Amino acid sequence: MSESGSSHIKASQSCISERVSALPPSGIRKFFDLLSSIEGVISLGVGEPDFVTPWNIREAAIYSLEKGYTMYTSNKGTPELRAELARHLKSRFGLTYDPDNEILITVGVSEGLDLAARAILNPGDEVLMPDPCYVAYPASVSLAGGIPIQVPTAEENDFKITADDIEPRITQRTKAILIGYPCNPTGAVLSKEELTQIAELAKRYNLLVISDEVYGRLVYGVEHTCLASPPGMRERTILLNGFSKAYAMTGWRIGYAASDKEIVGAMTKIHQYTMLCASIMGQMAAIEALKAGDSEVEAMVREYDRRRRVIVKGFRDIGLSCFEPKGAFYAFPSIKITGMTSEEFAEKLLMEEKVAVVPGSAFGQCGEGYIRCCYATSLPEIEEALKRMGRFVQKYRKM
Repeated sequence: MSESGSSHIKASQSCISERVSALPPSGIRKFFDLLSSIEGVISLGVGEPDFVTPWNIREAAIYSLEKGYTMYTSNKGTPELRAELARHLKSRFGLTYDPDNEILITVGVSEGLDLAARAILNPGDEVLMPDPCYVAYPASVSLAGGIPIQVPTAEENDFKITADDIEPRITQRTKAILIGYPCNPTGAVLSKEELTQIAELAKRYNLLVISDEVYGRLVYGVEHTCLASPPGMRERTILLNGFSKAYAMTGWRIGYAASDKEIVGAMTKIHQYTMLCASIMGQMAAIEALKAGDSEVEAMVREYDRRRRVIVKGFRDIGLSCFEPKGAFYAFPSIKITGMTSEEFAEKLLMEEKVAVVPGSAFGQCGEGYIRCCYATSLPEIEEALKRMGRFVQKYRKM
């Protein structure tokens, strides 16, 4: 074929898969790209602790390097970490998992989510999830050939998804429910009773549940309930969790999945062809986190709680409606009084007052009219951001 003929094919026929072409880019990343080009910005956008990983955890990784632990591990992760996680889940939730067959160490919860979707979904299978929700939920389902069905939630109900919301949207094609509580982006938390009602629904309709519980340790004045805990749910729940948020270990990229042997086996099969294994140094650090990290987690939670109360009060004081988040480290105030879309508000705020937030529309249609603000940053920066936002809201307020 001539060179000109080859060029003609490339011009008229995309080499990118239709599934990927149809996938929208992350609404979060657009604002991070803008942020990098502007000096003096206070960021309430990045969902990352401002704490450094506790020293004893870092030291465990350093020691592992000194001992020469730089090799591959088992695809499933080191036996020591899986055994420690099995003890942790038994102690914390009363759940028994076989560390050899029912726990998989992943490269963060994001990989666990991708593996779970690809392991259980056939083309056209539907997965129910809240709206708004973390940006990777619908994307992971779509990339696995499934169909994400977002279930609307509202500020009036603290952005909680309920069994009554879910049931009318169950069809013959529904394969699973995907939820993440405490919630990114809203900070919503479901009570034990509310989760139990969803569990009963899953059992009644023979559905699987993917439960992202990475923010489970970050709750304020309430208790976190593991969705695998209610009777009959351990076998049908894919429990995803990790070390990024609670232990300030985002860059270590260590997560895990716990579920039935058949499901974990299928996830491991994909994992061994793609990621192979999580970093051994990160796994050694995670073992230390589980053994001796609780006091540091509790200290960080106390500080997040202090910031949470300041930022929620601050939003209300400047005229922005904001329900009280009970978990994670996000507030989700309404910006409807400005008459702007979430994206317009976020762009103008960044350019005019140098405060970075994420438009709520990045997380689903029900996020329109809201912004996600992360309070995992220092209290002085939160207070300065509130001053700048107060000026901005006063300038553009229409109601």
